[in-house]
Amino acid sequence: MGYLSKDERDVRLKKLREIMSAKNLDIVLVYYDEFNIGNGWYLTGWCPQFESGAVLIPKQGEPLLLGGPESEPFAKMDSAIAETRNFPVFMVPDEEYPNATIVSFPKLFAELNTTLGRIQRVGLVGAGRMPADCHQQIVDGFDGVERIDITREYVELRYIKSDWEVDQIKMAFKLADECYMAMTGVIAPGVAEIEVAAAGEYVARKNCASGFGFSAIVGSGERANAVVPTASAKKLCSGEMVMLGVAPKIKGYAGVFGNTVAVSGKYTDNQKECAKHLSEAFNLTKAQLVVGKSGREIDAPARAYFKKHNLLKYLVCPFVHTIGLHEAESPFFGPNSDDVLVPGMTVCVDVSFFGHPEWNGARIETGFEMTANGAKPMSPKMDKILSNLVL
Repeated sequence: MGYLSKDERDVRLKKLREIMSAKNLDIVLVYYDEFNIGNGWYLTGWCPQFESGAVLIPKQGEPLLLGGPESEPFAKMDSAIAETRNFPVFMVPDEEYPNATIVSFPKLFAELNTTLGRIQRVGLVGAGRMPADCHQQIVDGFDGVERIDITREYVELRYIKSDWEVDQIKMAFKLADECYMAMTGVIAPGVAEIEVAAAGEYVARKNCASGFGFSAIVGSGERANAVVPTASAKKLCSGEMVMLGVAPKIKGYAGVFGNTVAVSGKYTDNQKECAKHLSEAFNLTKAQLVVGKSGREIDAPARAYFKKHNLLKYLVCPFVHTIGLHEAESPFFGPNSDDVLVPGMTVCVDVSFFGHPEWNGARIETGFEMTANGAKPMSPKMDKILSNLVL
């Protein structure tokens, strides 16, 4: 059962074909793999396992899914684009598939010239993420054809979410709330980080999460300095803080929570100071979530606060990013960003610092939907918690 409806897919194809028309492109090739899932998922609601692939979109007619034979039955069952072709470059290296029909880019090029007419201009999405061999085979296979990178224009299609997308993201945030309650419910001295992660991941999968935006973050004590530490066998110790984060996905769209809590269940006076700084920066940033504001404007107040309290040198990441098919995706509203907030965006306020001599690393995070009437929390629960950590 696929995640993406034909109607939603067709709206996206129409927007892409408007770009194709403006740039006089005959076809577009959108590369994806398990680590660069978003661009392919946007048109298919699907991603293969083990193999990589591409979506080929002609200016007219049905798109094709280019991949490998191991995922072909999976694609025909679940992808919103189910017409497939198999290529060696997308397959598991050295694996044999004697019953599969395998083609090459020159053969595909010949087929497309027959069915579509002479192809002169090809748009590429994600070319910079392709393995070198894949890129070279495309160059060789489409000999004599002009190649135009349209990655930026394509990614910008994902900036503003449809109502359907917002619904999935909101459900993912609701599920993240449940994960948070499960994880904090098992935190105690002597519990292993991996046990805390398991509590959240279990709740996510039990409630139909389609995947995760990142592996569960559980970092206690000095391990929180790792920025995005995956859970280990380390036992939680009394007197430590533990940094938590889970990003469950619903139909491919991520929600998230991030928080840093006391292993003992109650902050010490020193830990309260840390939590106070996180909440203050969170609230300063949240107040900047105003339609029309740029990244530079949004970032400035919390950055100034960090500077005032000697935290700036521990800052790794800016305070606001977009969330969707990835837990963190473009646009990123950092100190040099001229991107502006518009209705339809879904964003996260993500406040953190790492390497502090007393507090180690700490992070808090939750998300907001941008509307014409302002920012609305996608997790009222986490918004309340993170706004008032020391209460």
